[in-house]
Amino acid sequence: MIAPSYYEAQIDRFLNQSVDEILGQLAAAHSFALELTQRDAWKVQIELLQDELKQLDRGEIFFEFAIPRMGKRADVVLLFNGNVFVLEFKVGASNFDRGAINQVHDYALDLKNFHKGSHDLPIVPILICTRAPKTAPYSVTWAVDNVAAPILSNGKDLVTLLQVLAPRRASGINHVAWVNSGYLPTPTIIEAAQALYQNHSVEEIARSDAGAQNLTATTECIRQIVADARANRRKAICFLTGVPGSGKTLAGLNIATESSHEDEDGRAVFLSGNGPLVIILREALARDQVARLKAKKGEALREVSSFVQNIHHFRDEALRQETPPPEHIVIFDEAQRAWTRDQASKFMQQKRGLANFNMSEPQFLISVMDRHADWAVIICLIGGGQEINTGEAGLAEWMSALQVHYPDWEVHVSERLYDPDYGLEAHREWLLRSERITWEEGLHLSVSMRSFRAEKLSEFVGHILDNRPGEARRVYAEIKDRYPIALTREIDVARQWLRDHARGTERHGLIASSGAYRLRPDGLNVRASIDPPNWFLNGPDDVRSSYYLEEVATEFDVQGLELDWAGVCWDADLRDEEGVWSHYAFKGTNWQKVNSPDRQLYLKNAYRVILTRARQGMVIYVPRGSAGDPTRPPLFYDRIASYLELCGLV
Repeated sequence: MIAPSYYEAQIDRFLNQSVDEILGQLAAAHSFALELTQRDAWKVQIELLQDELKQLDRGEIFFEFAIPRMGKRADVVLLFNGNVFVLEFKVGASNFDRGAINQVHDYALDLKNFHKGSHDLPIVPILICTRAPKTAPYSVTWAVDNVAAPILSNGKDLVTLLQVLAPRRASGINHVAWVNSGYLPTPTIIEAAQALYQNHSVEEIARSDAGAQNLTATTECIRQIVADARANRRKAICFLTGVPGSGKTLAGLNIATESSHEDEDGRAVFLSGNGPLVIILREALARDQVARLKAKKGEALREVSSFVQNIHHFRDEALRQETPPPEHIVIFDEAQRAWTRDQASKFMQQKRGLANFNMSEPQFLISVMDRHADWAVIICLIGGGQEINTGEAGLAEWMSALQVHYPDWEVHVSERLYDPDYGLEAHREWLLRSERITWEEGLHLSVSMRSFRAEKLSEFVGHILDNRPGEARRVYAEIKDRYPIALTREIDVARQWLRDHARGTERHGLIASSGAYRLRPDGLNVRASIDPPNWFLNGPDDVRSSYYLEEVATEFDVQGLELDWAGVCWDADLRDEEGVWSHYAFKGTNWQKVNSPDRQLYLKNAYRVILTRARQGMVIYVPRGSAGDPTRPPLFYDRIASYLELCGLV
């Protein structure tokens, strides 16, 4: 496990230790090669703090305090008078760089959100640029969660700043209980991939509270299935299900990264048909390699490409040759999106020139792994209600292939596959009676970890989309204090709401369904594709990033990914008519009603995806429409807004 800090002591002990003694403890705890610049920076920090804090007779100090979700350490954390101070030093700097301000703010927010002992405490981030001019007198601006806006200082008069900002509270902080209270991080999938690739365990980077313990149980369940298949030379497939944001992809990535330390036969590959997700994960991992290890970008991209692959490239390689793939373990992310036989055959005939291809994508992918003479494991990550495109087969196609064509494969599932969202009614009797089926409680993740502020968000969204406004209102009453959802009829109000709520580098952006064509009058063109790595990874100073709130992403761009704060833009493609949802597609110059049950499901699921992307809160924008525009009559949008108000939104 990650040590909480490199050095900790009560203030009086810290003041009485020599600089060299403290440096020795820091160096001993540092697990990487110690550069001279790091040692010199520590020396400046120690000397400054010993000089500034000599008037204090209480408090605790921590050097290099771990922020596991971010894979980083705060330079110094001080506990004083019942307050938490997070200090970030820029030794030798004379200017307060925006990136550094965001960095210390992020650390403070991370402690507030994920460090149990800090949940109810005031937290003050302080950026110290040692050569900056004096900025006192100091004032503090507190957010509603008791995290202050960053204070800018040169380190001089630090004790005065502490005393001004932290008048003594009735009770101090028990520093032993505080440091041991538990860190319950909820990383984004990008942060998780980076941490796992750096050899952190899933237990280190994921929440450990009772509500999300099944992620660890799930990981162990899959490990055991793999170990048994390999030891007994069998072929097994397991279906990991879960609510949106529950950690399915995290569990899959964890298995893939763990296997990278195995011998060649035991290695796994993570496959996804989600093009934006693959591109973003590869880019994020490569950028991280370049930043941490000074690797060359091209080499880093080649390395990570063997770990995360596009499932269609894997399929095409298997079409070119009939030998088994090099990996015995494959993880298929969003396996419910694999193609039906008709869709796969049509694609193979038109795009690959294979006139006789007559298999669904699940059947073909199983056949590829079945080429192994000894053992193989397929791990399918399944999200119920996530099919969003024409020809996506859902879970039923996998079961059909296994039932009819692959009688020797063992099948591991959870009882939650009985839920209607998974579409397995036709296979129910086979699942109940077949001796090949093993029921595993650990193969379902029931708690959303994306929305760490509101684990019932997916339930709330389900009630909205299933026309249960009373139930939606009930659930929203339970989550609204921790997960704000605003409703507005003005796009500029939505943009300002996002800017007001996001702090530090918390990512925010605008999203809409891919059929929301009549948002164009508001400057939101869903037909203009975003560049996913730039939109999701670049900073607030890049006009191509989500922060600028100019480019709108669709369900295809954001599925499997997340934002801290989302602006969901609702068009008339899904509209309320006489108390039920009606489905429309914009063709040419008019809205046309969608009658196909499959296409209705895809549209409903598109809204399910965009309504469950935000980790901390969202604003829903419903246009006012225009009486002079027959494609945007106000009545369309007024009814949508009225329905959402019935669900409890204001």
